[in-house]
Amino acid sequence: MSLRGKIAIVTGASRGIGRGIAVQLGAAGAKVYVTGREPKTSLSNVDRSLPTLETTAQEITERGGEGIIVYVDHSDMEQVKRLFERVSNENEGRLDILVNNAYSAYNAIVDNSDKKFYEADPEVWDEVNNVGLRNHYYCSVYASRLMVARGQGGLIVNVSSIGGLRYFFNVPYGLDRMSADMAQELYESKITVISLWPGAAQTELSTKLVTEDKIKLKESTISKESIKKRFLQGETTEFSGLSVVALAKDPKVHSKTGRTLVTADLACEYGFHDINGRKIQSVRSVGYLLEFGLGYSLGGYLPNWLKLPG
Repeated sequence: MSLRGKIAIVTGASRGIGRGIAVQLGAAGAKVYVTGREPKTSLSNVDRSLPTLETTAQEITERGGEGIIVYVDHSDMEQVKRLFERVSNENEGRLDILVNNAYSAYNAIVDNSDKKFYEADPEVWDEVNNVGLRNHYYCSVYASRLMVARGQGGLIVNVSSIGGLRYFFNVPYGLDRMSADMAQELYESKITVISLWPGAAQTELSTKLVTEDKIKLKESTISKESIKKRFLQGETTEFSGLSVVALAKDPKVHSKTGRTLVTADLACEYGFHDINGRKIQSVRSVGYLLEFGLGYSLGGYLPNWLKLPG
């Protein structure tokens, strides 16, 4: 079962997990609109080695799908609105898949992760949640209008993290409730809303941060060495893409609506490994929690199926 003929939007797809999801949707045959900010080529500090929205769209097409670039500043809701108007106009009102991934607060999180919330500038909340929670909400509104009007269901995936369950990094870092509430109101329309938790992923930015030792943490949180090991041994960015494709192909996916799902758990359920052949440990795995959470090497010997309840 391919996704040929399906229309998808992946926000924040220039690099990282967004790019990984977009190229896997393309490999499954989908027409994928990828968004990102227009590059400011005049800036001297632009890292030319990083992937771009153009390379993402090109790879989508090379893998068998159709990649379409739309430059969008996701802090500008007028631009967000025009994105969905364009997709609607070009596809007779059809949209099958929305992946909300755009995010711009990595530097703000890293710069403030060693501070208590009242020690940081309160504007950090807006930095974290504007191109994040707020943008995800706007995109979901416009996508839902198209999906409901067409009457053929649809899939909305909000890329989240374990920060939606427990304290991680800082107070502003923490989307899953919105996914669950949207799922309830969209249930009768057969539109599935999922909150997706990737594990520690080898994105360009996370790799740079851990190798250059730029992560700052409070004493009460997990050790810096443990976080570094998590990311350097983490899943590829396309592992999340394999998860989204598996959900999009599942004819019974609506039974999962409103849930928070872990990429590694989906790999076990649907029977896929990472693109490098590795079997990824779930963040719910007891072995993973012992090894990376508490620093016990014994955790690496425990079976992956031994997990905490979801």
